[in-house]
Amino acid sequence: MAEGEDLRSLLRRLEQLNEVGAALSGERDLGRLLELILDAAQTLTGADGGTLYRMMDDRQALRFVLMRTQSLGIRRGGKGETPLDFPPLPLYLADGAPNDHMVAVHAVLHDTTVVVDDAYDSTNFDFSGTRAFDQRTGYRSRSFLTVPLKNHEGEIIGVLQLINAIDPVSKSVRAFSPAEQRIAQSLSSQAAIALTNRLLIDQLERLFESFVNLINQAIDEKSPYTGGHCQRVPQLTMMLAEAAHATREGPLAAFVMTERDRYELKMAGLLHDCGKITTPVHVVDKATKLQTIYDRIATIDTRFEVLKRDAEIDALRRQLALRPVVDEKAEAAIAEDLRAQGAELEAEREFFRACNRGSEAMQLHDAERVRAIAVRRQWRNPEGVLTALLTADEIENLTIRSGTLTQAERDVINYHIVSTIRMLESLPWPRHLRNVPEYAGGHHERMDGKGYPRGLTREQMSWQARMLGIADIFEALTAVDRPYKHGMKLSQALTIMRKMCDGGHIDPDLFEVFVQSEVYLDYARQFLDASQIDG
Repeated sequence: MAEGEDLRSLLRRLEQLNEVGAALSGERDLGRLLELILDAAQTLTGADGGTLYRMMDDRQALRFVLMRTQSLGIRRGGKGETPLDFPPLPLYLADGAPNDHMVAVHAVLHDTTVVVDDAYDSTNFDFSGTRAFDQRTGYRSRSFLTVPLKNHEGEIIGVLQLINAIDPVSKSVRAFSPAEQRIAQSLSSQAAIALTNRLLIDQLERLFESFVNLINQAIDEKSPYTGGHCQRVPQLTMMLAEAAHATREGPLAAFVMTERDRYELKMAGLLHDCGKITTPVHVVDKATKLQTIYDRIATIDTRFEVLKRDAEIDALRRQLALRPVVDEKAEAAIAEDLRAQGAELEAEREFFRACNRGSEAMQLHDAERVRAIAVRRQWRNPEGVLTALLTADEIENLTIRSGTLTQAERDVINYHIVSTIRMLESLPWPRHLRNVPEYAGGHHERMDGKGYPRGLTREQMSWQARMLGIADIFEALTAVDRPYKHGMKLSQALTIMRKMCDGGHIDPDLFEVFVQSEVYLDYARQFLDASQIDG
């Protein structure tokens, strides 16, 4: 009967071991994985206590990660628990000798499982720390089972230590049985594989994120104006996504995100403008209408100076022609004519300077005045040839209706989203990131199908792509680091976006969440100047 009970108990533990293995392989959170390993080991072996160590990066010491003692209600080191503040266990002493007197270190150095029936009777290891713990708590540490955790390359990555096996019938402390040793070793093998896989995935994710940040850094170094944008839009997107996730009524009531969903959207946000790495700097940073590599208004200023100089020379020549006859009235008329010409030229130059700033929409009559001056005025170029004051390209730029970009330059800017989509769609995305190209590539689409580059309608777009669109617009309206405008106040930005809702530009349901959940205000408090927050 007892043998039958032992067999059933063993089979039950083996079933539990299989279940634990499946659970370990599916756990994505490293901290939770470590807790699962220790909790499962205690359950499968009937251990009252347990400690989990991880090998430190320099492979010179073991670091305490978790500690559990069920009978004392002690749980330390896990998420939301009291952290462990024990010093690491060095593998070697100061003189270079192996630290063999520590049982966990011995298991590492000799790659072996260590079983101790009673710590107080052991002469091979130093259990003074254990005795001090017992004296402090009234506990009695007796049996120990210490198992090294090895990865697929045979490297020891940690140690699992179990304390005080509890007899299921008498509830007394006993030594760990050979069967429990084998179960612990089997569990340690599965745990090491799961832990190694999780660490490898974490390393790959960190590498990927670092690569994404490297792209944004490259864009940032090309232009400080887009660098801040590349960082702020993902954060605003995630704030809106969390607000949508928390919504319990309306069209977004069914919208939920897992941790994987969050990570996927975060990556899409970070990569939404990666195509700007192909955009010429002088277009991205075009602060004035005549700016290319430099602001060409200075060139026009020089031409005006030439015109003023030529007018002065002409006046002096005419005055000189009156000599030797002294005609004060004629000379005064020439001087007055020169002053009038200078004033007119200076007024036209100031007019061009005002047109060049592009901070306000240009009126039709101002555009006509630019063309009229360009036709009427000529200057003598360095070759001595009379030439139109403005080139056709300069006229086109100075008469830009709104902003500082010509249509050709807007096309160059807009091409960044095409470049973004091509770059992202060329990558072999894993399954949990397969939507990144769609999310990132849709932030310039409109709900009415009039956006670019694909002219998608609202129904053809995911919620996430629509979120990115709202975040991109709000950040652009309120940004204080643009070269061509000041950041808008919240009230002005929200008014514009409300009109964009009505005009079919952005998603109205998401915008309601954006406003009702005060996502805009939370964002403003973190990223905007206090002067922009107006109610």
